[in-house]
Amino acid sequence: MGLIVDSSVLIAAERGKLDWNAFVRKWSSEPLFMASITLSELRHGFHRATGPNGEKRRAFIQEVEVGIPVLEFAAEEALIHAKIWAEMETIGRRIGPHDMIIAATALANEHSVATLNESEFGRVPGLKLIAMKQFLIK
Repeated sequence: MGLIVDSSVLIAAERGKLDWNAFVRKWSSEPLFMASITLSELRHGFHRATGPNGEKRRAFIQEVEVGIPVLEFAAEEALIHAKIWAEMETIGRRIGPHDMIIAATALANEHSVATLNESEFGRVPGLKLIAMKQFLIK
């Protein structure tokens, strides 16, 4: 079992709002991963950044890419995604499309999700969450 790190966590870390080192120390026994859509979200933020923020963000993303393996969204993930999507739509509890991809990736690989977005991910049946609020810098 491992942890999929959600973009909310990585963005907070990049902005200096989350103690990334404390998180890594606490969960050092678990391998960290990110979903492929998370990499896309991070890169999207980079492409939109201007000036010194762009360079800072580029350095952060490069560090993240080297240190956290990316899990692909492939057939197994797609099948689980379709099931989550249908079930959640039926009961009127849909979450964002990117979050559904992250949730499906986590479930397909039997990983938990480390997130600051518990309200969305908490709606997905069977998904294990790691609350990250304790690592926020006040």
